[in-house]
This record gives sequence, structure tokens and C-alpha cells, in this order.
Amino acid sequence: MTDPEGEGTRALLGGREIRAILDRHGLRPTKTRGQNFVTDPNTVRRIVRDAGVSAGDLVVEVGPGLGSLTLALVEAGARVVAVELDHGLAGALAEVVGDAAVEIHVADALGVSYADLIGDDPAVMVANLPYNVATPILLTALREGALAGYHVMVQREVGERWVATPGQKAHGAVSIKIALLATARIAGPISRQAFHPVPKVDSVTVDVRPRPDVDPAAMEPVMALVDAGFGQRRKLLRNALAVNGRRPADIDEMLEAAGMPLTTRAEELQPSDWVRLAGHA
Repeated sequence: MTDPEGEGTRALLGGREIRAILDRHGLRPTKTRGQNFVTDPNTVRRIVRDAGVSAGDLVVEVGPGLGSLTLALVEAGARVVAVELDHGLAGALAEVVGDAAVEIHVADALGVSYADLIGDDPAVMVANLPYNVATPILLTALREGALAGYHVMVQREVGERWVATPGQKAHGAVSIKIALLATARIAGPISRQAFHPVPKVDSVTVDVRPRPDVDPAAMEPVMALVDAGFGQRRKLLRNALAVNGRRPADIDEMLEAAGMPLTTRAEELQPSDWVRLAGHA
């Protein structure tokens, strides 16, 4: 293992260690689960530092894999609750972390209750999210509202979608939903050379902070309207919303009551516009 900071510091995983662990356990990264393991200790240390993790913090890590980031979190003194879907990886992770302050749950992150995992303690999510389900994981957690913040690694295009604003190419329903529930910003790039296997896409870290004045449950009707509006994003909103039995006349009345022209398109609206529109639905 790599230990650049000397005696007394828990060793982190490099590429050689990652490959050796995979071979020892007969494991192979799978594209279907978006498995790419970080092999650069400097990268995981930077993620932990940028996330603001300090000794005693409770951190939820989704998709810990073999423990590259997990060990960096432990090194910072965090208590880690790790959620791993892959039984083989969970077994290898248990070996890697040993008796460190890591609680491993073999579970689907889309089906767990984060409130149950963390109890009454405040917690944040710091993770290299499985790239194929990163957005559902974030939205599910934001909707539950149990975590105080998120600092996660995702595919660059996904991160750009998360933070996009009206008028930008990446802007869409996901951008609006996240903006309704939180503030999000791209914290920085991650080199594809920091992974095994080396992915064909670039990565970024994204910092997401839930809005303290927003009740996620109250946003559900708004997000349902967003889904309908972006279901046919190139259409006029009055046509895109003509689903689930909505009459055109009712839609026109709703738009007019919200102070929006009948020529409005979904991609033009700010998050606050969607809230106002839902108030007249």
C-alpha cells in the first residue's frame, strides 16, 4: 500500500494494490455497475479535504468499492457508513479497512433509508458514486432530506447537468429538481488517469448543499410538473403539460395565472417559475 506521509498514517491504495486485491478476490470491475476504482492517494485526500471532513465526522459513502476513498476518510478521522451493492466488493472492503471505524452495509443505495443508517447524528455523503446511477442516488437522498451535504465524484457530463441553468445546453429536468432542493457547484476536475480501469469519460467532484428552508416533500408536486414539462421539452409548455387528463383550457388558465405567456417553453423557466406555476396547478 502507498504511505507517502510516513509512519502513523494509515496507508492508502495505489494502482498496484487495487489490482492485487481484485486478483486475490477473483473480482473484475463491471461497466454495468459503473465500477472504476481510484488509484491515486493524492486524489482521494484532495476529495476529503475539499469536502471539509474532520475528525469525528459521520460520513456516508455510497459505492466504496475496494476502499480507496474510505481509507482517506478514515485517515481524516471520520466515522464511515459504507453502502455497497456488490457482495464481492463488500467482502474485499472489509478486509481492506480491517478494524477501522467503518460500518459496511451490503445494500442498494436507491433503497436504503439514510435516516436509519445515521440515526440522530448529522452526516454528509462523500463518495465516488457509481456513474450509471449517480443522479438517481443524489435525488433519492435529497428527497429523503436526512443528509446535511454531499461532496461526490461523478462523470463530467452528469456534473454539468446537475449545475446547469436555463439557457445552457446541459440544462434539463434534473437541473431544475436539484436546484429546487439544493445548491450545487462543480468543485473541480478529476483526471481519468486516477482510475482503474481508466474510464473513457472525464470526471468532476460536485458539492451539493440542501436548502435549509425547503421541505423536500413540498417540492414533490413541483417536480412532477417539471417531469411533465420536460417530457417533450421542445414543445410549448401548454402542449407538453397536456397529459394525465389536463385540458388545454385549464393549462392556459394556469399559465396566465402564473404570469407566463402561452408561448413559454420548459427550458426557459427558472426553478422559482416552476414553484409559482405549481401553485396554480
